[in-house]
Amino acid sequence: MKIALAQINVHIGNFEANFNKIANFIDDAKKQQADIILFPELSVCGYPPRDFLDFDDFVDKCYEVIEKIKPLTQEIAVVVGSPSRNPKIEGKDLYNSAFFIFEGEIKHIVNKALLPTYDIFDEYRYFEPATEFQNITFKGRKIALTVCEDLWNVGNDNPMYKACPMDVLIKDKVQPEVMLNISASPFDYNHAEGRITTLKANTAKYKIPVFYVNHCGAQTDLIFDGGSIVVNANSVVFDEMKYFEEQLAVYDLDEVIASNQTQNIDKVQPKEKIDLIYRALVTGIRNYFEKLGFKKAILGLSGGVDSALTAVLAAEALGSENVWGLLMPSQYSTGHSVTDALELAQNLGIKHDTIAIKNMYDSVVGELTPLFDGKSFDVTEENIQARLRGLTLMAMCNKHGYILLNTTNKSEAAVGYGTLYGDLCGGLAVLADVYKTEVYELVAYINREKEIIPQHIITKAPSAELRPGQKDQDTLPPYDVLDKILFQYIELSQSPQDILNLGFDEHTVRRTLKMVNSNEWKRFQFPPVLRVSPKAFGVGRRMPIEGKYLS
Repeated sequence: MKIALAQINVHIGNFEANFNKIANFIDDAKKQQADIILFPELSVCGYPPRDFLDFDDFVDKCYEVIEKIKPLTQEIAVVVGSPSRNPKIEGKDLYNSAFFIFEGEIKHIVNKALLPTYDIFDEYRYFEPATEFQNITFKGRKIALTVCEDLWNVGNDNPMYKACPMDVLIKDKVQPEVMLNISASPFDYNHAEGRITTLKANTAKYKIPVFYVNHCGAQTDLIFDGGSIVVNANSVVFDEMKYFEEQLAVYDLDEVIASNQTQNIDKVQPKEKIDLIYRALVTGIRNYFEKLGFKKAILGLSGGVDSALTAVLAAEALGSENVWGLLMPSQYSTGHSVTDALELAQNLGIKHDTIAIKNMYDSVVGELTPLFDGKSFDVTEENIQARLRGLTLMAMCNKHGYILLNTTNKSEAAVGYGTLYGDLCGGLAVLADVYKTEVYELVAYINREKEIIPQHIITKAPSAELRPGQKDQDTLPPYDVLDKILFQYIELSQSPQDILNLGFDEHTVRRTLKMVNSNEWKRFQFPPVLRVSPKAFGVGRRMPIEGKYLS
């Protein structure tokens, strides 16, 4: 039996395009004489469809795609993910299902049992969990078909769930000889390793191979890296498919079974953190623009490292000809900031223009001064400069049909080091899940073969340049200290005392955590954040705005 894994990038709610892609992959699999082709979880409609699932018409259209797939299955069985209606009176209206279609008929519908409701996941909001499990017999082979999370509760050790589907399926009178799993498993820089560990744990427990297919591409903030995988019964990776690319791969089940005696080394790709983050961010930008129907991006080029990195990523994702960098110096901008930004723009070959904001700033402050009641220069005037830059960038977006890329990094977003309606505005936050120390690692990665980002941008002290001689470190702890504290609090959910026990200065810890909590209101109004870490700002981290915990 030949099994095809179709690692595809679908578009939520774009049923015609999704069907056409599915049909093309089915055709290619037929040409390679595959017996079964697996598509990812909810591949008919895209993942995560969220509240689109509340519309009967949306679910109807999913079924219409299933009907269009049926005629393509005379020679090949197709396993495709789609919502299905719950025929019972009890429970939620829908299941998250795998449709097994062959010879023009739906032979089996396998419903997902374990519905993740944590971090970015909210499946129990929409779906009823399965409670009945049955293997599938196809061409004389017994198959255990599951959906994504159903393989992530090995040994039934997760207290969230009451069942482990494979524990039931493996006890069939005729034991299944292969596990098939269709998945939509979002990327973070640790996930590829975790995915392999989980699948190996399944093969180690059940002593049969697993064929696992995953989405690739991005859906707004969520990025899917593909990395579909086949693991043999000895828990050795038979093959791992490409990251961040669509791909069809066909495997002979008997060859995978035979590899128990012939293959002792995992056939896997490198999983270097910074390389994965770089490729994920490029994918996130590219798909965001493609799926929204936009082609061109604009960003403010300050001469700083964050805007430089964002410009490089945008040029890689969209093409240099589709990126516009706007230099907006004020009276506090240093000469080298302008020359650094110009050198970067020339290195990338992107369009660039300069609009000085001094005259705008003088005009606004002149109008407001009578109402400032003689108060001295403070953060108000600094924010006016940032907001004038935001206004200018948004005006260019409106006039020319661009999307503004926000350049704020995760360290700044965490502590509120940014101006709402100023440098925090934009259509997509590219770096807001990348700590400042990781920004420098990404820059080193980009410059590993030749200097693309000018060295002076990298070595100079970070500054918002909103007052004379301003430096980030005048306001914030050193980034190498700040980022370690933030990681403990945000990614690991450690308490102040837990963090203090690691040896950090008490004043620095308490000040940092207070800044994080007191700036939740800013992040609530932030653009979508490309998720690359295990805990990103956005739908996966839900904090009260007015909470007093740790204050």
